Amino acid sequence: MLSLHDFSPVTLESRALIDRYLQLYPQVHSDNTTINMLCWNHYANYHYTIQSDSLIIMTIVDGERTFRPPIGENDDTLLRDLLSLAYREGGEIPIQMLDGETLNQVRNLHPDLPIHQDRDFADYVYLSRDLANLPGKNYVTIRGQINKFKRSITYSVEQITEDSIEEIKEFLERWCEWKHCDEFPILAHEKEAVIFAVDHFDELNCQGLFIRTDKDISAIAIWGVMNEETIVVHFEKALPGFEGIYKIINMKTAKAVQTRYRYINRESDMGVPGLREAKTRYHPHHMAPVWYIKKIDMDSRKEVFL
Repeated sequence: MLSLHDFSPVTLESRALIDRYLQLYPQVHSDNTTINMLCWNHYANYHYTIQSDSLIIMTIVDGERTFRPPIGENDDTLLRDLLSLAYREGGEIPIQMLDGETLNQVRNLHPDLPIHQDRDFADYVYLSRDLANLPGKNYVTIRGQINKFKRSITYSVEQITEDSIEEIKEFLERWCEWKHCDEFPILAHEKEAVIFAVDHFDELNCQGLFIRTDKDISAIAIWGVMNEETIVVHFEKALPGFEGIYKIINMKTAKAVQTRYRYINRESDMGVPGLREAKTRYHPHHMAPVWYIKKIDMDSRKEVFL
């Protein structure tokens, strides 16, 4: 029977093994990427196990465990075992599903079990050519803001390389001072996540661009490959005083990847109204939903899970 003792922490050393399964069974949600797992490990405490040639991910946030269905060939016995473990050891939300296939596996096994959708953590996925070219009336306002930036600011766009890492870290310190990261837990976590990405840029196979205005870096974008068609923009940061700079770095990122990748996943809005409005304004091609099961719903059927 599956137990907590079977799980090990996700580390840089285990990345290759985990990536093997994520590549064999291509993922659609940004949280099922090793870049996100490793960068946010200090917050979500990612653990994994390999069972019956399937990958199982567990997170521990504020002491509460959440499990994801196995990533591998359909195995009802393993899924039942995981659901039992999740019921025994999970928190208020013991099961989270990040793709339609695992959702259907759970539904087929337990058709009467309520399953909820988490809109706040659904990823926004865009056509890279749309973000690169901003065509038609949908993007009139954005094009106008970009043109205004180009008229008023002298800037250059450069690739992030090993030679620019220290300067990127100096930029992040300035960004955190402006945002008062240390006063807000979520920003403090984000600061740690992005600095981890920069410190392990090559190990994580990250790619990125930065915008230089005058002599200083004023914006960065860091992304990674999720599947053959999709990149995930994991971090995008800019300093104040440069209206339209986020739109420039967004467009330049898309132009850099559009010939190779059809989609750009720009992660979720976390339920933040302003962020939701900004992401919607770019007209996503589709969303990558998140579903979950509540412990209270499993309680009413506990004889099935014990």
